[in-house]
Formats: sequence, structure tokens, C-alpha cells
Amino acid sequence: MGSPDIKRRLNRIFLRLYSVFGPQHWWPADSGFEVIVGAILTQNTNWSNVEKAIRSLKNKKCLNPRGLSRLSPDKLGNLIKSAGYYNIKAERLKNFLKFFFDSYSADIKRMGSQDLVTLRKQLLMVKGIGPETADSILLYALHKPVFVIDAYTKRIFSRHHLLAEDVTYEQAQDIFMGNLKNDKNMFNEYHALLVKLGKDYCRKQNPKCESCPLHGQ
Repeated sequence: MGSPDIKRRLNRIFLRLYSVFGPQHWWPADSGFEVIVGAILTQNTNWSNVEKAIRSLKNKKCLNPRGLSRLSPDKLGNLIKSAGYYNIKAERLKNFLKFFFDSYSADIKRMGSQDLVTLRKQLLMVKGIGPETADSILLYALHKPVFVIDAYTKRIFSRHHLLAEDVTYEQAQDIFMGNLKNDKNMFNEYHALLVKLGKDYCRKQNPKCESCPLHGQ
């Protein structure tokens, strides 16, 4: 449910971050399918490691649905080793590919034409895809209006007393989507700005509170 005070604070924080950092042009990728692969690979690792894995797949000219489907799990795991947990992530990519081929004939436009609620339920049924990964795919690859919640979001807003430290994913998402305009472009930019803030200032250890753009907000 929306709250006038929360709406004001959330919008004020967005405008402040945008004025300081500017547009983030996130998600960095050459195609929607690359976004999907990156969303699966980025689980439990940092983006620089994912970029190495993406480059490895591109160098082998297999960063496409059919190219990845032809790789054995071991070969795929070796190519994405830099992303960590590579055997698990290779399995998760294979799980997604099976869903992608079976449900949408590996056609991302066809997949994107599905309604948000149905598609989110389908993605969450794919083994290894949780809410954050599913919503990253929906927002960044398929341009659906859904707000992605991650560790940065929870940390930043719990420190600003807008989220409880033990808030669930769904509770946090409801607060953002219930108090912000239902705009995929804003959701995209807001999440990217929070990632930037979390990496550079609102760190888990030794946060830079005094110099943080949100200091006093």
C-alpha cells in the first residue's frame, strides 16, 4: 500500500542519486539473451567475474541459445569458470535453455510478449532461478515493469530506516512498486543507481557514510 511519506522519500532518493551519478545505462549487454545469461552468472559473484565469463563465451562464438545448447555441461562450465560455482551455473543455464526452447522456441520476442505475471511464475519454476534473477531477466532483458531487489537495496534502505533488516524479498518489492510510478525505465535506473551507491559508498564493511550522496536524506 502506498504512503505519501514513503513516496516522497523514495522519489527524493532517486532524484538525488540521479543528479549525482547520472544515467547508468544498465544492463551492459549486446542482446537480451546476453542479459539473461549474465543474470544467471552474476549469482553470488561480482560483475567483473561475469564479464570475463561473457567474453569467454563470445570468443567461442557460442553466446546464443543454440550455441550454448550444443555445449556439454562440462564444456560450458569450463567456459564460465571465472563466474564461480561454474558447474552449478552451467546446470542453471541448461535448465533455463530447456525452458526457453520448450516454452518459447528460443525466441526472445515471443517470450517478451507473454504477460508479466505469467512469465514471472514460469521463470520461478526453472530450477536455479530465484526472484532476483527472474526479475532481472524481466526488467533488463524483457523490459517488464518490475523492481529488482538485491542485497544493496536491502542494505541501503534498512540503514535509512525504510526497510526492516529482516525484510523479505516480496515485502521489499511491494514497498517500491506500491510507492513508485509503474515505469520500467525508472525501475531500471533506480536499481542501477542503488547498485552504484552500494558498491561505492554503502558498503557492507567500512561504509563511506560521511561522503555518501544520501547523507542527511
